[in-house]
Amino acid sequence: MRFSIYQASRQGGRKYNQDRVAYSYSKEALLMVLADGMGGHLHGEVAAQVTVQMLTSLFQNQAKPKIGNPFMFLSEAIQSAHMAVNEYAAEHELLDAPRTTIVACLVQDDHAYWAHVGDSRLYHIRGTEIIGRTRDHSRVQQLYEDGKITEQQLATHPERNKIYNCLGGYVTPEVDVSRKVPLQEGDSILICTDGLWSMMTPNEIISIFQAYPLQQAVLELLDHAEFRGGEDGDNLSAVGMTWGGSRRVAKEETATATMPMDQVTTLMDNADFSKDKADLSDNEIEQAIAEIQEAIQRYTRNKTVK
Repeated sequence: MRFSIYQASRQGGRKYNQDRVAYSYSKEALLMVLADGMGGHLHGEVAAQVTVQMLTSLFQNQAKPKIGNPFMFLSEAIQSAHMAVNEYAAEHELLDAPRTTIVACLVQDDHAYWAHVGDSRLYHIRGTEIIGRTRDHSRVQQLYEDGKITEQQLATHPERNKIYNCLGGYVTPEVDVSRKVPLQEGDSILICTDGLWSMMTPNEIISIFQAYPLQQAVLELLDHAEFRGGEDGDNLSAVGMTWGGSRRVAKEETATATMPMDQVTTLMDNADFSKDKADLSDNEIEQAIAEIQEAIQRYTRNKTVK
């Protein structure tokens, strides 16, 4: 495999950053994952962290060096993350389980497979077009599809932050899974939270990907969205990937041909509880991290995704 990839996350105008992003790759497969902890619920950043670590941990265990059934892997891994989040809430006797969105994309054999829950998005960009996008599990998306609001009103509607499908809580999430999508040389995949996409039009996203190499394109998107969000702006995060070799991204290119068959590389935007929770003691920070690791280890020991 040859690809270029870059991820970044910013706090925006919020007190805490509840977004989490990561990617992981083996010799023949690549996983990108992003979660947006829901600010209206307790411990949203923990729900997002559990979710991202769950998917990357299961990928590390199952990519030998490919995933046998990509759609089943994505669906069952996301459901496992949902159960792990609820178990965390039960163990800590929380009155309400923390919640998070999730969008994940698996690439292998020159094809992409993706799944999502909530309103974090995936864009499939080819040349000057967005040829694929996830459908938001939100109230405003339903209003748009019913013809009650225009596409321009999606980003400004007062109910734009209300979603009906998420991880965590008593309702089992409906995992929305894509079809098997062939990738062409130069195709790009962008996954991002609503803090980014709600501030950028599709045409602006395309223009920036056309104008800049991958890493700079992701940073430009974040810069524009953060500026427009201002002091009240949401957390904003993105993972961008361009498939195949390209002169425009040659310096950033990852080639897996020489990787050992059993090696997996993971880069995670690690939870920095010392920044997110400045009022916590060092012991409380360490305990939170240890509890997340324990939840992940328990599920990866006992849960097999076939």
